[in-house]
Amino acid sequence: MYICQSLKFEFVKQNILYSIRRFLLSVMLVVLAIQTFSQSSYPFIVDSMNVIRIPNQKSERLNTFYDKMNALLRGSKNQVSILHIGGSHVQADMFSHQVRSHFDTLIQNHHASRGLIFPYETAKTNNPYNYKVTHKGEWTPSRNVRDTRVAQLGMTGIAVTTKDTLAEITVNLNPTDEKHRWTFNKLTLIGYADSSLVEPVLIVNDTVYKALYDSVSSSYVYKIPSLAESFTVKIVQNDTIPHQFTVNGFVAENDDKGFVYHAIGVNGASVPSYLSCEFFERDLALIHPDLVIFAIGINDAASDSFSDSVFISSYDSLIAKIERVVPDCAYIFITNNDSFKKIKGKKSSYYVVNKNGLRVQKDFYELAKRHDGGVWDMFALMGGLSSMKQWEAFGLAKKDKIHFTAKGYRLMGDMLYRAILESYNQSMLNR
Repeated sequence: MYICQSLKFEFVKQNILYSIRRFLLSVMLVVLAIQTFSQSSYPFIVDSMNVIRIPNQKSERLNTFYDKMNALLRGSKNQVSILHIGGSHVQADMFSHQVRSHFDTLIQNHHASRGLIFPYETAKTNNPYNYKVTHKGEWTPSRNVRDTRVAQLGMTGIAVTTKDTLAEITVNLNPTDEKHRWTFNKLTLIGYADSSLVEPVLIVNDTVYKALYDSVSSSYVYKIPSLAESFTVKIVQNDTIPHQFTVNGFVAENDDKGFVYHAIGVNGASVPSYLSCEFFERDLALIHPDLVIFAIGINDAASDSFSDSVFISSYDSLIAKIERVVPDCAYIFITNNDSFKKIKGKKSSYYVVNKNGLRVQKDFYELAKRHDGGVWDMFALMGGLSSMKQWEAFGLAKKDKIHFTAKGYRLMGDMLYRAILESYNQSMLNR
């Protein structure tokens, strides 16, 4: 009896020691990752604001996310899903891809999937540089920023529709990545047909794969025997009369460990733009995010008739949609960057600072308080009101004084990544 008790005690002790070692290892991995990023060398950036601020002092939702992150780093969880959603800052995917690429380095020798993508090139708009899209045939775009649409929209906020018998879309996930890190062995096409006589087929390395259609999620699922990094989806018409097919996006997945960092962006999108997407919730279930990073607001605040109450109410409605799908989802709200409005004068145009940025900044703190989230205060971090001029002077922002240059977006990505890692560390050490 005594021996059994001793063995039991030793087993428990060894498990506790093992857990402590794994915990310390996960924290040290993050500490080392943080140390690779030095403080900003730009005098106008307020480095002390590069933190995730929590208005309620403590966020159970973020703690839950950090627990999932810790489980992944310790090896007891396979993947963590993050969704970054916004407007043109995110459609370009320089900012979000910088964060994605950093997260991909946290777990050595493992590369989780690229996640959600949309063929923006096919919709005749700017495509992210980090994956290449080409197409054949005629496609008609629909966007959540326009009232007139030929397609119903899902969480991507954008779609392309065709009846063309030559229609196909080709995607290369690694056109510029020398490491060829983004691969998939499962592809989910989010979309729908107006007839069973039209179907999308997947072509990978000259092999044709037919989909398993899921009517509940309105998606076409393809599984291939080995990892690949490019694919073609061809729309096959099985009738003499062409039928309509709509693509709302692709989710390229694999089974490897890591962070899957999805990004959704539509140029000009506001919070109501995403509220107008009929199948937002249905599609969200396909990626089931553990954390949503909200970066919608710059277009809401562009209007002279901007209303704080409408802005907050719209976000409340969007978050309600998310929580019907993912009840324990965590949130980080990114405040608007400082920006200017272009005013057309009689003889020439000039710029004036958009003071709505200050109002939106307060609104995001209120939203984080309401929804148990955190705030990454980009507005304060970059230097506050009128700081965009300095960012432009140093080659970090474009002349429109709204958007950043590639260098500026990469810097923002570096800083957000560091802020999340430091928030994670604090959460782990303070509990």
